[in-house]
This record gives sequence, C-alpha cells and structure tokens, in this order.
Amino acid sequence: MNFLNQEIDDFKVQAYQDGDTKEVTKADVLGKWSIFFFYPADFSFVCPTELEALQDKYEEFKQVDAEIYSVSEDTEFVHKAWAEASEEIGKVKYPMLADPAGKLARMFDVLDEEAGQAYRGVFIVDPDGKIQSYTINNMGIGRSAEEILRTLQAAQFVREHGDRVCPANWKPGDDTIKPSLDLVGKL
Repeated sequence: MNFLNQEIDDFKVQAYQDGDTKEVTKADVLGKWSIFFFYPADFSFVCPTELEALQDKYEEFKQVDAEIYSVSEDTEFVHKAWAEASEEIGKVKYPMLADPAGKLARMFDVLDEEAGQAYRGVFIVDPDGKIQSYTINNMGIGRSAEEILRTLQAAQFVREHGDRVCPANWKPGDDTIKPSLDLVGKL
C-alpha cells in the first residue's frame, strides 16, 4: 500500500514522557511536523540504540518544529520501567507512545501480527496530518537519526518551495533543482 499524501486516522493512545504519562491524539500532532518512529520492543537490542540516536538529535528536530513519537506495542508503564532501568532510555525526552493493542501499528501497516511487534517504520507526517515520507525496515535493521532529520528537512523545503526539488543527499543550504524542460537530459 502507498501511504504518501494519505491523512492519518484519528487515534488516542497513552504515552510516557520524561517521568509522566499522558494521552496523545491526532489533534496533538496536527499543526507541526511529526515523526512516528515504530520499533519492535522495549528492553531489546537494536531499539535502545535507535531511541538514543534520536534523543541525540532531538533538539535539532524541535528547532525545525517537529516532534518525535516513538511507538512500540508496549504499555506506557513498560516504557517507564525501561526508562528507569536504562541510562540511555532515561535520557529520552520525546513521547514514547504505548500501542499494546496494535492500533497505531495496524493503521500504519507495520504490525507483524505473528510476533505481536512493529517493524521498524518511520513516517514523516506534515502539519496537515498527511504522510510525506516513510520507510519500513525489517526487525534487525537499525535506522539513522541523521537521515530521518535530513529527509524531514527536505520534505519541509519542498512544502515551502513547491517549485523546487531536493536532489540526492541534499541538506539545508545545498543547491536545489527547479524542474524544467531545459534540464531534461542534462542532469
């Protein structure tokens, strides 16, 4: 299924964030860029390296008006226990969404029903609630926080400058391309 430009469905889940629990809904994610970052499970192996890498870049995400929402099939209480047991996860400041019934994982089509865990999906959602980019990795393949940030920034640039596109490996400040017939066959 292709998710590009699809609006996310309404949802309501519990979350653990920085020592407290709270509710997160679709209304909470509208009006800013959102990163839905699915991972298989708390207290696992690749997952803490990814969550820590995102935390290391969290201020940069916030500077470009984006919120990170990590999501697993664990409860908010398991997220809390993990944060208390792991020095790395204890540093995480972004919301850790609880999806024990698999509603979000099914909505984004990343749930491995047999395992009861989410594949490693990253969904970049614009302020209107529409998916602008996504990748899905198998369980054992970790992701790059730097590449997620770069892709977010490219999506933001294209949204703001609809007549320009970002070439491979583009980063803010690099040259972009204005598509035209004059460029056909010259790139």
